[in-house]
Amino acid sequence: MLDTLLFLLKQTFVLLLDALSLALLLRAIFSWFDQTGESRFSGFLFLLTEPIILPIRRLCQKMHWFEGTPLDFPFLIAVLLITLIRSFLIV
Repeated sequence: MLDTLLFLLKQTFVLLLDALSLALLLRAIFSWFDQTGESRFSGFLFLLTEPIILPIRRLCQKMHWFEGTPLDFPFLIAVLLITLIRSFLIV
């Protein structure tokens, strides 16, 4: 019984991580087309993904990492962390 519950919790968490990964991908794609972020969908994606990216962004700013680079490294780090957590859960 406990094994089944743990399996369901793990699968639910993996599904949430997959949904978050998809939201991050969509945010990246929409940032090319809606650079102002004024559409409702872009705003929704921002509200959904920014709580994940913001702590990483603040840490990078505090440590002066990646200053002056044109890439959004905190975004890439968030995607990498989500992928790593998901891979550890699947094994």
